[in-house]
Order: sequence, then C-alpha cells, then structure tokens
Amino acid sequence: MNRPLTGKVAIVTGGSKGIGRAIVLKLSGLGAEVIINYAGDSDSAEGLARTVIDNGDKAHVIRADVSKVEEIEKLFQTTVARCGQLDILINNAGAARYKAIADFTEEEFDKLFDLNVKGLFFCCREAARLMADNGCIINIGSTVTRVMLPAYGAYAATKGAVEQITKVLAKELGARAIRVNTLSPGPVDTELFRVGKTDEQIRQLAGLAAFGRIGTPEDIADMVALLVDTQSGWVTGQNILANGGFAA
Repeated sequence: MNRPLTGKVAIVTGGSKGIGRAIVLKLSGLGAEVIINYAGDSDSAEGLARTVIDNGDKAHVIRADVSKVEEIEKLFQTTVARCGQLDILINNAGAARYKAIADFTEEEFDKLFDLNVKGLFFCCREAARLMADNGCIINIGSTVTRVMLPAYGAYAATKGAVEQITKVLAKELGARAIRVNTLSPGPVDTELFRVGKTDEQIRQLAGLAAFGRIGTPEDIADMVALLVDTQSGWVTGQNILANGGFAA
C-alpha cells in the first residue's frame, strides 16, 4: 500500500467531525501521524482516535479552542513536544452564521471572525514558526466567496479573509518550500451545513452543481490528499475550488 506521508506529522483543527474527520482518516491512512484538534466534543475526538489506531495508524487528541491565541500556542507546542516535528497543517475549524447583514449583532460578528479568521491567522503564525521546511498548509475556505447568497455576508467575509491570508503566507514561506493553499468546498453534507436548512433548500443547492448533488466530506479529504502530495509541489498561493461545478 502506498503511504507517502509516512514520517510526517499533521494537525487537523476541528478534526473530530464532518470534513475534519474525513481528512484525519485520509491523512492517517496515507501514513501521517495526525493530531486531532477539537474544542468541545471529546467523545467524538477520542472515538476517532481509536478508529485510527485500530486501523494501525497514529493519532493524538489535543483539546484547544482555536479562537483563543493562548490555546493555539499550546496546541502547537504540545504537538512538537509530543511528535518532534510538524509537517502539515489543515486549518479546518470554523463556524457559520446564516443571517442577513441587517440583522447581524456585533457579538455574532466577533464570534464568527474570532474562529474563522483570527483563529486561522494565529494557527498560520505558529506553523510559520514551527513547521519543518517543505511543509504544507491548507486553509479551508468556501465557494461562497464566488457567489451572491443572501444571509451569507459575514461568513463569506471571513472566507475572503482566509484567501488573502493564504496568498501572503505563501509568499512569506516560499523560500522554505512550504506550500500554502486555500481549498474551497461548495455545499458539503455535514452537520454544520444542514443547520437551518430544509430538505427542499438542500435539493435546490444540489441542483446548482454540475454533478447535481452536494459534496461529501470524503470529496474534500481526497482533494486534501492531492494537495499535500509532493506531486502538487508547484502549487502554492492558490484557491482550489472543490465544488462539483457549483454556480449560483
């Protein structure tokens, strides 16, 4: 079995559920030693770690609220202390709030930006300081920055920021051969995506994709695997849309 990530250490933020869970299983199956980061649901994180270990692969669970800088610092320091290195970072942790801009509160805005932008930014900072040369950072963005969907204003703003952070960091880390890319899913069938949506709304969104369906977490994990592979070594500073031809 081809295991190209053997000897590599990866952090997946928000790694216990949904897209994060699929990424953990994909990277560990390719040989990486994976840090499963979570903020609240220890049962899901520990259960996933057991699954990885039962598969004969390596996983560790580290709790950290990545909207808080001090907890981000601890996450990265613990990873390096425990595993000896850091080669891959998948900035997957995030939240969504679907609400008209006119109805948004300052508290809702701050909470969304604290996790989606501030948290990702400082995870990137720690990776820039601690990651081994020839590493790989993937920031999970969203196709919503390419369309005009009502009630997505604040969420789309956070993901637009992610894209710009990616571009700048790719330049800053290029001399160390660390690749930094944004991977932007379209609608993906996760618990987070389904919040506040009816089955009819989900069917309508599926109809906007060329393939006529919404994505799966495994679709996104497969793209992560492509981007961390050395055959993608000439790809950095890009926003890769993984959305099944979604257009609104």
